[in-house]
Amino acid sequence: MTASPSRPLTPVSRVLRLCLHALLVALLVLAAGRAVTHAVPAAGAVVAVCAVLAAVYGAGARSPAVRGSTAAAGTWLAALGAVWAGLLVLSPDGLWIAFPLYFLELHLLRLRWGIAAVAVTACAAIASFLGHSGTLTPGAFLGPLLGAAVSVATVLGYQALYRESERRRELIEELIATRAELAAAERDAGTMAERERLAREIHDTLAQGLSSIQLLLRAAERALPERDPRLAPAREHIGRAREAAQDNLAEARRFVRALTPPDLEHGSLAAALERLCASAPQARFSVSGSPRQLPTPYEVALLRIAQSALANVVRHAGAGRAEITLTFMDASVTLDVVDDGAGFDPASAPCGDGGFGLPAMRARAETLGGLFTVESAPGQGTAVAVTLPLPADPADAAAPAAPAAPADAAEHLEGS
Repeated sequence: MTASPSRPLTPVSRVLRLCLHALLVALLVLAAGRAVTHAVPAAGAVVAVCAVLAAVYGAGARSPAVRGSTAAAGTWLAALGAVWAGLLVLSPDGLWIAFPLYFLELHLLRLRWGIAAVAVTACAAIASFLGHSGTLTPGAFLGPLLGAAVSVATVLGYQALYRESERRRELIEELIATRAELAAAERDAGTMAERERLAREIHDTLAQGLSSIQLLLRAAERALPERDPRLAPAREHIGRAREAAQDNLAEARRFVRALTPPDLEHGSLAAALERLCASAPQARFSVSGSPRQLPTPYEVALLRIAQSALANVVRHAGAGRAEITLTFMDASVTLDVVDDGAGFDPASAPCGDGGFGLPAMRARAETLGGLFTVESAPGQGTAVAVTLPLPADPADAAAPAAPAAPADAAEHLEGS
């Protein structure tokens, strides 16, 4: 039995093919041997036809064209049938060759053509039996017909098992690929989370501490009398300390910028949100109010919340339209994500990573002292809103208080 050229032979396929070869050769040897031992008048012709049939079978079984082309397989089967028909005329033992021919026809031809070929082969076997025996008996019909039925059932069962095996193989390959993608996504998510954490820690601790040191040094410098020559060295040391603090503050800001998510590296939060909406056909983005520079932790939190909310719209809501709005106000910034999808009951929404991602969004907002709300109902869409309070200047977010004059504070805020 041949196999599809697109897939290598499995051990089972190889064994079945070898068994088919052995069966046909054994039946040919049996027919030739019986013709010789029983002194059949045409024994020489029977042996010669058996040899020709074996040669034609061997040539086709080893031909790549037969395995790769239905037309070539049909031509080969026609040649086998013609030689076999000659054997049927010479010897009644030739009808047993019908059984391996059934399998070849069903395997190499399309199902409907294969069944038609099996029917023709069975009729030829029955006609040979009737012609040589000269009597009409039930066995003349039952043998070839039962053999044909068993062959059809066997091949159809094997093909069903093969298709199921292929489906399972494809499913396993898909699961392996999906697991690899999930592992890569988890690594990327872990890397991004660590980058965001480091950026937040540097901004909230090191950078703000250096800013406060600058404020304190500035206040100390102004507290020294300018006309006292004895304090000139102290003013010089304070100036150098301020310069060192300024240099280190600039270096800390470079670290924060380097750790910023790639979506925010080459533009503002509004630009990143616009690119995000461009990836979803049903999403639209708009900005309300006067845009202003936001601290990096605020931009990261708002971008991640928007990404998570839009992902929920695409995966779960089945919405035809979604609106993302970024609103700048005097003391706060608000992000709204509204869709006209299926909606859900927020009270019964699952928690954790397997849910709608609401706990993660809420945690991001509350970490920055913000307010996170969800309004939804089954069949009425969903509205997600997050509001983050802002200081007088976003660059001074989370800065610790320092005893400095108003003019010093303004200078510090402009420099940070």
